[in-house]
Amino acid sequence: MTVKRMDNVGIVVEDLDAAIAFFAELGLELEGRAPIEGDWADGVTGLRDMRVEIAMMRTPDGHSRLELSRFLAPPVVADHRGDPVNAHGYLRVMFTVEDIDDTLARLGKRGAELVGEVVRYGDTYRLCYIRGPEGILIGLAQELGQRAVR
Repeated sequence: MTVKRMDNVGIVVEDLDAAIAFFAELGLELEGRAPIEGDWADGVTGLRDMRVEIAMMRTPDGHSRLELSRFLAPPVVADHRGDPVNAHGYLRVMFTVEDIDDTLARLGKRGAELVGEVVRYGDTYRLCYIRGPEGILIGLAQELGQRAVR
């Protein structure tokens, strides 16, 4: 059997409200927000007495979702937010955007910082990495031919 579809990508954050606002500025829509706890949650995560608040964000095309989680218990045990792009494990989430320059300007007002520079990949994309809320690494890609290249 093969995978039917990817349901979501999860990111753990400290400030759920700030993360929701940031990803909403990027164009994702808040589907819902809820507390998660109980035996089923403990069982699936392997964490005893887990309590977490989640927010589910959906991309405009409706095909992808981002689950933002703020753990209340147990305490967070590791922090990989400042790791470089060549670290093992979670690398980044990448979004295709209509206008990379406009997106960088809007997200910059919410604290996003460009990691390197905006580069051109052949005649296909303009690409960059940014650090978003709490230093989360996010990739942005603008398909060339969609808008005038600056």
